[in-house]
Amino acid sequence: MSYIFIGPVVHSLKKEEITILEEATVTVSNGKIISVNSESNIEEISSDSKVIRLKKGQFLCPGLIDLHIHAPQYPNLGIGMDKPLLQWLSTYTIPLEKKYSDVCFAEKVYNYIVSTTLKCGTTTACYYGTIHRISTEKLAQIASNLGQRALIGKVNMDQNSILDYVETTTESLKETEEFIHSIKKLNDPLIEAVITPRFAITCNMNLLKGLGALASKHKLYIQTHISENKEEVEVVSKLFPECKSYSDVYNQANLLTTKTILGHGVHLTGEEQTLLSKKGVGIAHCPNSNTMLRSGACDVRTLWENGINVGLGTDVSGGCNPSIMDAMRSALATSRHISFHKENCTTLNFHEVFYMATLGGAKALRKDHLIGNFMEGKEFDALIVDMEIGNSLCGSLPEHTLLELVQKFIFCGDDRNIKRVYVNGKLLISKP
Repeated sequence: MSYIFIGPVVHSLKKEEITILEEATVTVSNGKIISVNSESNIEEISSDSKVIRLKKGQFLCPGLIDLHIHAPQYPNLGIGMDKPLLQWLSTYTIPLEKKYSDVCFAEKVYNYIVSTTLKCGTTTACYYGTIHRISTEKLAQIASNLGQRALIGKVNMDQNSILDYVETTTESLKETEEFIHSIKKLNDPLIEAVITPRFAITCNMNLLKGLGALASKHKLYIQTHISENKEEVEVVSKLFPECKSYSDVYNQANLLTTKTILGHGVHLTGEEQTLLSKKGVGIAHCPNSNTMLRSGACDVRTLWENGINVGLGTDVSGGCNPSIMDAMRSALATSRHISFHKENCTTLNFHEVFYMATLGGAKALRKDHLIGNFMEGKEFDALIVDMEIGNSLCGSLPEHTLLELVQKFIFCGDDRNIKRVYVNGKLLISKP
């Protein structure tokens, strides 16, 4: 199907400023952007092209990218915010994740979470599954069926858990490689397997090194957690006394690559940030979770200054909202909180969090040649946002400029304002 979209377009070409096209024409064919013209006149329309003219109050923007979300934790959304990270994991999270040995239970939850994130405008998601290979394969199949662009990992754990929620090192590596092969058999270019050690506390060095070898062998992405919580950092230093830092644990296991996404990074030292920048690692900033679990405030500005690409993650269910719109707002709030006790602090602005949710996330994934904004040749992942919807919290009452509508969407919009969702040129969500 070929599409021609006519109307307002917003996207990021750089983090400092949202690019606004008051009236534009975007031509899409076979899932790819053929052209973007900063005018609404089209001289020739192919007979097989569907023309979509945006209405008053609507604009076209890139799909949102969630760099860090735990699909199995969705049933716990909004539950357990009374405990810090490690106690939260043992009290709420691990008991829930054990239930995913039941594939029927997994199928029900995973259908719901993928459908929900799509409705919230998430066109690309980096999902953590559980240690259960078959259930995590079900998540991949569901994401493929529903058309979302997804990077999906079978979680690896061989130590320091409760309720026997662990594998042996050998079993974990064997199941992970089988998972990789099963994802390849899906033959869906939008679905990728991701090497996923839960975090250093739950994986011994043999397992971490084995996972690093698998990532290298199959040229895969890697996702895990780092320096989320001060207690966690202290435990890691005791478990791996031979390593200079939390980051060095992963470095010694060959898990720091240009295809690595590390969740949180709240308490990274300057030396660690230098290492991560050198390795080309991306950070998933999860501000809602960092606040709710009292982990701390991640200073995105400092990460950028040290050359690290940063995108956003919801971190469901440590984060209590599955929408990247909430992550944008939470990132703005966190930045302001940092400024209260840090002199000469330049807070994040709405231009920058919009960038993080779109092109910044794509750059952290090293996929900015494919997605993240509307450039000729890229794949068309996009949203039609409607700020005229009467039952939303931010319906437009007086006349607003396009840039003002974008601000309203970021600061007070929700899934009701997302009218349509496209991934790779395919319409997945259409709301009346």
